[in-house]
Amino acid sequence: MTVARLFLPLSLALLSACASAPKQNITVDDQSACPLQLKSGQNLIVTLPSNPTTGYRWAIQDSAGGVLRALSPEVYSSSESGVIGGGGQSTWRFQAFAAGQGRLRLTSQQPWEPEAEPIDTFDCAITVN
Repeated sequence: MTVARLFLPLSLALLSACASAPKQNITVDDQSACPLQLKSGQNLIVTLPSNPTTGYRWAIQDSAGGVLRALSPEVYSSSESGVIGGGGQSTWRFQAFAAGQGRLRLTSQQPWEPEAEPIDTFDCAITVN
């Protein structure tokens, strides 16, 4: 009976510790999730619709370099396998490494026309605790 009494509070303590631990990966696929609050060590995965065959590419304008570090370059994957010119998505992976604030800003435009207005922008305020 005494072991059962000890087991219940211990179980509850372990469950609450698991519930309060931050998720390791935070995935964002549109700007409505912003602003973001991350803990140091958390990974941020940004996935945006993309179709490089149109000539438009996402480019990082501001990488929140004071609080985020890139874990990998952009990775493009097609959503329509076997369809030439079909759209897909571009994915970037970052890790929060320092407390502070920054801005992650990407624009979609044709690289040979840098003076033209982007057709799309992803702009997200990042706070790392």
